[in-house]
Amino acid sequence: MKKKILFALMMGIITTGLISCLIILINTDLKGVKFFKVWGKSWFLAYVISVPCILIIAPQIEKLVDKIVNE
Repeated sequence: MKKKILFALMMGIITTGLISCLIILINTDLKGVKFFKVWGKSWFLAYVISVPCILIIAPQIEKLVDKIVNE
């Protein structure tokens, strides 16, 4: 279980950080401190949402993939 929690925490940091950064860069013209303020808030919210989703949804997806591959 520790491995799954650590995976979710690390995956959440990397994916939410990259995605929120790129979306803000693409959709706004924010620069400097304002960019980092908006990005930080967006990243935090995305992270808080994504980690529980990873922990809850990932096992179900693993089961589905196993079922598809083993058929």
